[in-house]
Formats: sequence, C-alpha cells, structure tokens
Amino acid sequence: MANDAADNSTAELPAAPWDGRDAPARNATLTRILVRIAREALQGADLEAMMQGTCACLVAELPVAIASVILLDEAHAYFVHEVWAGEWTLSPLEATGDWPVSRGCAGRCARLGTPQLIADVRVDPDYVAGNDLVRSEYLVPIRHRQRMHGVLNIESTRTDFFDAEACAVFDAVADLVAGAIHFARMANELQQVNHRLEQLSMIDGLTGIANRRCFDRELDMGWRRMAAEGRPLSLLMVDADAFKPLNDACGHLHGDECLRELARICGEFVQGEGDLVARFGGEELVLLLPGRDLAAATAIAEALRVAVETKAMPHPASPVAAHVTVSVGVATALPAVPWPPERLIATADRAMYAAKRRGRNRVCAELANP
Repeated sequence: MANDAADNSTAELPAAPWDGRDAPARNATLTRILVRIAREALQGADLEAMMQGTCACLVAELPVAIASVILLDEAHAYFVHEVWAGEWTLSPLEATGDWPVSRGCAGRCARLGTPQLIADVRVDPDYVAGNDLVRSEYLVPIRHRQRMHGVLNIESTRTDFFDAEACAVFDAVADLVAGAIHFARMANELQQVNHRLEQLSMIDGLTGIANRRCFDRELDMGWRRMAAEGRPLSLLMVDADAFKPLNDACGHLHGDECLRELARICGEFVQGEGDLVARFGGEELVLLLPGRDLAAATAIAEALRVAVETKAMPHPASPVAAHVTVSVGVATALPAVPWPPERLIATADRAMYAAKRRGRNRVCAELANP
C-alpha cells in the first residue's frame, strides 16, 4: 500500500491508546477520535475533504503509519481513488483499471466483504509490499447497507498491533465514512436529477424546443446583456397561417407534426451565441437573435419563410397556398435596462399581425421604440 519516501526513518512511536493505559483515559481518546471523525462526516458536502480529514485524524491520534480510504468503481471491479495520510508517500492511484479487486489484501477485503486483520504482513500471501517497515495491517469494508463503497486501510510498523479494541474503533470509523459517502453520493444523484428536471421544465413537450418559460428567462438575460454591451436585440414571431383550418381538415396529429417540422426549420436559423428558438404558444414560435440589427433579422426571417414554403407541407384548407406558409413579425430594439423587454414581444407580435393583414406568407419588420 505504501511506498518508500526519501527517508523512511521514524521516531519512537507512542503507545497505542489500548496499550497499558487506564480505562478512562483510553475511552476518552477513542471517543475523541470518533467524535472528531463524526464531525468531519457531518459538517461538509466535500467528500474528498471529509475522507482526507478522517485519515489525518487517525494518523494524528493513533500510532499508525498509514491510514487511507480506497474507493471502488461502480462495478466493484477496480479501486479507482485513494485518499491517505501518514508518514510515507503513496503512489497516485490512477483510474485506469490498474488495481483490480483480485489483487492484494485490499482486494480480498472488497471481494469477501469482511474485515481483514493481518498480524504480520510478511506471511500473508496476498500482501503487496509497499514499504519494508510495515508489519501489520487492518482493512475494513466501507459499506452502507448492502452497497460497497471501498476499503478503510490502516497500516502499522508493529506486528500484532491491532487487537479487538483497536479493530472496533476502525470498524466504527468505516461505518461513519460509509454513511458520509452514501449521503454525499445521494446528494450528488439528487442534484443531477434536479438538474435534469430543470432542463425538462424548459423544454416544450410537443416540439422538443425551448418552451415559454425558457424563452422568458433567456429574453430577460439577453436584454440585460445587450444593454450592457450596447448591441441590438431582435425577435422573430413566427405564426403558421390558417393553422386551425389545418387541424380541422387533417386532424390534430397532422397539425402536431406540422408544428414539429416548423420548429425544426426554425432551429436551422439559430446559430449565433445566445440565439434561441422557442414555442411561444399554440402555433406561434419565436426566435431570439442577440446582436442582430433590423436588416439582419429581417433577412433571416425571409430566409425562414422561404424554407417553410419550399418544404411544401400539404395544407388543403389554406386560403394562401396548397401548402403550409408562415407569417413572420420582426422587431429590433437597442435595449436599455429600465425599458421592459416585453416591449420587444409586443412589437414583434404587432408586426406579425401586420403580415397577416397584408395577405399572410410574408415578413413585416418594425423597430421597437421606448
């Protein structure tokens, strides 16, 4: 487990708390160790710091040469991480599959799931020599309920160092570490689930693009960013022409497929930093285009309109054409923080209805003024 450092000489080690001491003093020492480690386990969400503090506490309070926590991978096939404290330097453990559980006393502990007390490492066939001064070793499974997390490894320069009382202390320490690891991993898993739920809450279920909630957030952020940078912000309001007659004539499933295809086409036109396509509501889609002036945004809107027309999705009930078309309203503003970004939405919406009044299947653009 341990490797030689430049100088392996050690000072005379103090007596262990279970060697020749009165019971009150012994119990006080052992209680102090467990309380300190329990505090380490409960205080922080930083699992690495907790494990490091545990190992440091054991080495500081007890005459042991090395204390380490060795973690397993999810498949319990390899040791992938080690945190340690002690007198000698340990080789860095790389998560490259170079320490299988089939190897060494730590591997035996992990495989069997039981503590391994090695009174003299020189006669144990599984011991992997790391330092010639190590004489005894105690390894405890770090397990919470039925889930194995790793191994607590304690090494001493004394033969027969670990008696029943010592082992009981390290067993309790392993239980504390196991609980801390379990709850830290649960917290991490919960954080990942919450992050995923947050992402899902921002996605429109039908089209797979951003929903209104996400759009509102991005509009506010984009507005503030463009105000700080002194750059324009443009918004395209895209509405499928005669969408209700399409649903009535072809059914809602066909209408849903039409919306999904419109969302896909719109997505092809959001390529800049901060660009967003979202479902605004019903058959209305919006494109948020930070940094585009009115001319650039209008050109994008016209290209989008042509792309939808070229797709030629059948629309037997349209008064405009035999295929699906869109009317697009374009609005551009030079944001200022006191000015509400909703003004941009209102202007784009007004421009979109102007396109409807002028015959549909067209683009109308307007500057949003304070």
